[in-house]
Amino acid sequence: MILYPEAILKLISSFSTLPGIGRKTAERLALHLLHAPEHEAAALAADIIELKTSVRICTICFALSDQEKCRICADPSRNHGVICVVENPTDMAAIEKSKAFSGSYHVLGGALSPIDGIGPDDIRLAELFGRADPDRIKEIIIATRTNVEGEATASYIQDRLKNRHITLTRIASGVPMGGDLQYVDRLTMQKAMEKRYGF
Repeated sequence: MILYPEAILKLISSFSTLPGIGRKTAERLALHLLHAPEHEAAALAADIIELKTSVRICTICFALSDQEKCRICADPSRNHGVICVVENPTDMAAIEKSKAFSGSYHVLGGALSPIDGIGPDDIRLAELFGRADPDRIKEIIIATRTNVEGEATASYIQDRLKNRHITLTRIASGVPMGGDLQYVDRLTMQKAMEKRYGF
């Protein structure tokens, strides 16, 4: 084993704590930064500090933001009468990349999972129900994942909002475009059959 100076070992150890970064990748990153120009390393350090000091949670939808309101909540051209409920900011980013939605969002910060001790009070369900005013909100699209936790969360939201006179919809799910049926899992196939449509 190569005996690195303490500063390199500490950086390797720090990189190793990041998700998806193993020891070998952490070592490569540390050695890359060692040989990179000083201004690159300084810029990376400054970006990390800025990330920790400037990023916050939107006070309306709980998306990541650098202002009190995120760009979507502050955008008057968005349809604020429609809320798309997602589990986390990465789900929201995926929908935004598709350019298929022009409404607003609500980021739950997770999904119901009694096995993991995550109940209704542990995610932002109360805040969603507080936003669900029929005078302002016409539709709520539930875009939680199609796993057990996501389905349980969707059912819970549907049950709590069914008498609010707001249209409740669930994103369609099923076989992806170009997907080979033999590789589709049971839950996805079940959803595809349930959501089938006529020609």
